[in-house]
Amino acid sequence: MAVQRMPVDPDTGIPDLISRLGDDSKRLVMDEVHLAKLELREGLSRAGSGALRLSIAFGVGVVAMVAFTLLLATLIGRLVSGHMWVGALITGAFEGLSGCG
Repeated sequence: MAVQRMPVDPDTGIPDLISRLGDDSKRLVMDEVHLAKLELREGLSRAGSGALRLSIAFGVGVVAMVAFTLLLATLIGRLVSGHMWVGALITGAFEGLSGCG
């Protein structure tokens, strides 16, 4: 949006200048409100995109941790002669202790 300059007439009276000031102030306020709406829309769009990415990352992280837990429990279970319950207990204890510290 280009700035529009009105020609200044040296013979313009005070009432005309005050009227022009009122009109310019109204236009300035309207432009500022319009700019604030545009910035708010852009900010909300960015926030929505960021929230979506964060949700996807959280979902992938949860799936990865569950897969790691199953892998670790199965691996330990196979190492102790196929007793999967031992692997699950050891994995649970390990994750419980690592979450506390």
